[in-house]
Amino acid sequence: MIVLDKVNKWYGNYHALVDVSEQVDKNEVVVVCGPSGSGKSTLIRTLNRLEEIDSGRILIDGRDIHDRTADVNALRAGIGFVFQHFNLFPHLTVLENCTLAPVNLKRATPREAQAYALELLEQVGLAHKRDAYPNALSGGQQQRVAIARALAMRPPIMLFDEPTSALDPEMVNEVLQVMRTLAGQGMTMVCVTHEMGFAREVADRVLFMSEGRILERGTPEAFFTNPQHPRARQFLADRRRA
Repeated sequence: MIVLDKVNKWYGNYHALVDVSEQVDKNEVVVVCGPSGSGKSTLIRTLNRLEEIDSGRILIDGRDIHDRTADVNALRAGIGFVFQHFNLFPHLTVLENCTLAPVNLKRATPREAQAYALELLEQVGLAHKRDAYPNALSGGQQQRVAIARALAMRPPIMLFDEPTSALDPEMVNEVLQVMRTLAGQGMTMVCVTHEMGFAREVADRVLFMSEGRILERGTPEAFFTNPQHPRARQFLADRRRA
């Protein structure tokens, strides 16, 4: 589903992604972890062109998404993205947030969009909040609405950029539980997260990044019990002490 081939990204003199090559298969759940500033969020944001790359290629389902002739809006419509800070429209209700894009971008009828949105809100446990506005919801509820909104476009891929890092600790698990359910349903997912328990439990593979490079990749069992790279060992030791 996703192929990265020698991807490089610069911010001025700062080399944020260094010759990154990787692939993610259909129905695979990949967790990207690493210290702050390692390039994790930059990497995931290149997968739907929120960040442009300077060299290399990224293919999504066989399409070169950084091709200059590509329709960026059409590409993004097929890739679900959940942000750290929810990014819900504050002037729209929960239901309106979930139906806006399907109606305007996918040409769904309002009735079709509402029916599917209510299914998704039921799935994330928030159908009873359909008429509420975002400012009336907790952070965990807002993030679950954001997941439902992304799913409303029926994307084959879901990207999560530290979806729990802005939440109070007691709200983290309600969001992770929705993500566990998606993984169990076979959704192709790439997740940047510091939640190592989630990575160990749900991921098919873990990628460890540092200084813009993928230094280690492997199953959760291999990564957490026998990391090979010294920086990965140090990262896990620091996490255990935290």
